[in-house]
Amino acid sequence: MVTWREFTEAAPRIAEVFLRRHAAAGNLCLLATTRSDGFPRISPIEPRVFEDELWLVGMPGTTKFADLARDPRFCLHTATEDAKVAEGDAKLWGVVRDVHDTAQQRRFAQALFDETGFDIRGRAFDHFFAADVVGASSVVAGAGHLDITIWKPGEAERVVRKH
Repeated sequence: MVTWREFTEAAPRIAEVFLRRHAAAGNLCLLATTRSDGFPRISPIEPRVFEDELWLVGMPGTTKFADLARDPRFCLHTATEDAKVAEGDAKLWGVVRDVHDTAQQRRFAQALFDETGFDIRGRAFDHFFAADVVGASSVVAGAGHLDITIWKPGEAERVVRKH
C-alpha cells in the first residue's frame, strides 16, 4: 500500500489521467465498496487530495462509509460519460484508514471552504478516510488504439497497447 504522494511519484501517467478526469467531472468519481451482504455497492463521491493524501470524506451516516468502516477495501473510478473514453479513464483500488486527527480534520474543512465555499467547518466527521493505493490502471484512446497503463506497488507502470 502507498499513500497518494507515493502513488503519484510511482505511477505518474495514471495519476495524470486520474487527476485530469477527476477535475473534468467536477471532482465526481464512482466508489465501489462491499455491502454487509457481500454484494458490491457503487456510490458517487467527490474525493479530495489534501496534504499529500487522497481523502474519501462525505456526508455523515451514508452507507458507503459504513461499508468502508466494516471492510476498508475500495475501488475508485473517474466518472466517464464518453463510451469512447476519448479523454481517458482511470481506476484506483486500495484500502482506507479512518483518521481521527481533529486538527487535520479542521484544516481539511478550512481548505474545502477556501477552495469551494462549502462550509463544514466546526462539524464532526463520522469517518475521515485516507485512501492508500494498492493498484491502479488507466485507459487512453489514441489513433486506432487504446493504451492501458497498469501499476502495482513496487513495480513500474506498464503500458499495454490494444488495436
